[in-house]
Amino acid sequence: MERKNSVGFRVRTLSVAIKRAFEASKARSGFECTGTHGWVIGYLYDNRDRDVFQRDIEKQFSVRRPTMTEILKLMEKNGLLVREKCENDARLKRIKLTEKALHIHERHEKHIKSFERALLDGITDEERSVWLAVSQKIEQNAANAEKTHTFAPEEDSND
Repeated sequence: MERKNSVGFRVRTLSVAIKRAFEASKARSGFECTGTHGWVIGYLYDNRDRDVFQRDIEKQFSVRRPTMTEILKLMEKNGLLVREKCENDARLKRIKLTEKALHIHERHEKHIKSFERALLDGITDEERSVWLAVSQKIEQNAANAEKTHTFAPEEDSND
């Protein structure tokens, strides 16, 4: 199999292309936060009716603890969130959005919807549904492979 036709290569290429286009679009629109911060703000906004902790965000975005710690520290420094101690367990800190983050969220949501429409230009509802179903299966297979797969070269080189 040619590398450019492998699933992993196509997903990586797609991810980079989307990130570049989104960041360029945001820059033209004068956004004041990174894409990652926007996604975290969106998650916190969607879950504002319950207590959210760092581990919840790590799980949602499949990010390891040290990475998320740095992201949240920067967001806190930039006035996008606050961490509050829990009454029943002082070791846990609930994460809440600030008014500044709520304002950013409103703008970000509009931008995401517009960008999503641009990404789906010329793609039918059926094609979108198939792509979503296949990508979800690949994501699950990747999670399973992370836990169990070991490298085993195959005899057949016709892939």
